[in-house]
Amino acid sequence: MIVLGRRALLRGMGAVGAAAFIPGCSGSETPAASARFFERIGKPVGIQLYALVGQDPVEDPAALFAQVRNMGFGEMELPNLLGHEPAALKAAADAAGIPIASLHVPAKAFDLTGDGLVFGDNPGAVADAAAALGVTNVVIPFPVLPDDFGVQEGEQFPQAISRTFQAATLEHWQASAELFNQLGSAMRDRGITLGYHNHNLEFAPLGDTTAWDVLMAETDPDLLKFQLDLGWVAQAGRDPVAELQSLSGRVVSLHVKDIAADSGQSFYFGMSPTEVGSGTLDWANILPTAEAAGVSHYFVEQEPPFAMPREEAMAQSLAYLQNLEA
Repeated sequence: MIVLGRRALLRGMGAVGAAAFIPGCSGSETPAASARFFERIGKPVGIQLYALVGQDPVEDPAALFAQVRNMGFGEMELPNLLGHEPAALKAAADAAGIPIASLHVPAKAFDLTGDGLVFGDNPGAVADAAAALGVTNVVIPFPVLPDDFGVQEGEQFPQAISRTFQAATLEHWQASAELFNQLGSAMRDRGITLGYHNHNLEFAPLGDTTAWDVLMAETDPDLLKFQLDLGWVAQAGRDPVAELQSLSGRVVSLHVKDIAADSGQSFYFGMSPTEVGSGTLDWANILPTAEAAGVSHYFVEQEPPFAMPREEAMAQSLAYLQNLEA
């Protein structure tokens, strides 16, 4: 399947060319714009590869990228380096004909980083990896963990995260904002846009404010952009449309993620995931708002557990989005 933006262009060209053979049509008339959202805006539907492979290394990235391209996705975001060198991933993506548009890199190491690429004290190494991938968008996918973070005996990683951030202080989030500004400055100097990806925990009450409000107020809009994960926004009881409007010009990309009606509200994980279009989010209103807010990339993602094989879930989400009229 051809990348959606290119497909829309080719269809438009074909319609103009065919107009000369239609009775009563001069060939100079402009064809009606498509009502399908992604054809109308001329951008591809992308995928965050975490939805297909999780955080595990990938034995054959060339085969994975070809699969993603054949599914019909037009670009992809890497959850890490998948256990390979950046140059090898770039070569595999080029061979498959699908660009790598974004890369997740944690600010500090934690158990789910997979390949060990983190900002830490060496943002230059992240910039070098991004350059080798041909990527100009790097996203911090998770909050900064306290230095004393650890998983207690009998505790699962998500439980440890929940316990840690329920105890996180205002000062912790202020220090995180300062770090993000520093990293954003270092990335900007290297021609890279830095973003931050939310979960639901940023929206939990923090005294008379929230961590999200702290990040909004204390990060420089020129240094830190956002990747808004709409599933986690909705899980926290927030309105995705309102969040997009309030962040207009600052959201570079979306995680297009849906939640089931029984998800309820929570601030520390606890989501009932579902395929895009099968849940509660109003995509016909959300996506045009995202376009107006200046969003450039739309990555389908879904949290486990899956009700069907991951590939089928992603195909179902893609089909819904490709046919969505908005």
